[in-house]
Amino acid sequence: MMDYRFWIALALCATTLTGPQAQAQTAATTPMIAAEVKAELPDARALGTSRMRFFGIDLYDAKLFAPALKRSDYAAAPFALEIVYLRSFDGPAIAERSLKEMRRVGSISPDKEKTWLQTMRQTFPNVKSGDRITAIHKPDVGIRFFVNGMAHASINDPEFSRYFFGIWLGPNTSEPKMRSDLLAGASD
Repeated sequence: MMDYRFWIALALCATTLTGPQAQAQTAATTPMIAAEVKAELPDARALGTSRMRFFGIDLYDAKLFAPALKRSDYAAAPFALEIVYLRSFDGPAIAERSLKEMRRVGSISPDKEKTWLQTMRQTFPNVKSGDRITAIHKPDVGIRFFVNGMAHASINDPEFSRYFFGIWLGPNTSEPKMRSDLLAGASD
């Protein structure tokens, strides 16, 4: 017959192994809200997270925060998109890729493409693994960018903002699973 001390020890071991691990797992999956998001959108909450991979290579993690957001009309409400890079990228290359993805959102005139590409080349920094860029969408105003928590640049063009965020949130995105993950907490 087994001693009751064995069962108590087993229960304590099980609690020790699962308790903190479960707490750490929950903390890791609940995105923290960065100070710049709290300052710009005090009522924001995490809506969703996703990881961008290309042929099995992790590129960046994305998180979406908003007080409230509708999947069908993301540009009508304020929100923040945070990207934490897992690799290094050249700012002008990010600008080129962004313009290519923005074309999926809708038709862009050649003059506007040229202006937007030039603006993005001037705005987007080179990034290295661990860098964090937060873009705050302000309806009818544009975007405010933060790099590693510091104010970086603003683009006061609501149409640019809608097209830019359409890369991730628009129905014609090249990454529908990422869109679905990011908008998981949004309303219909």
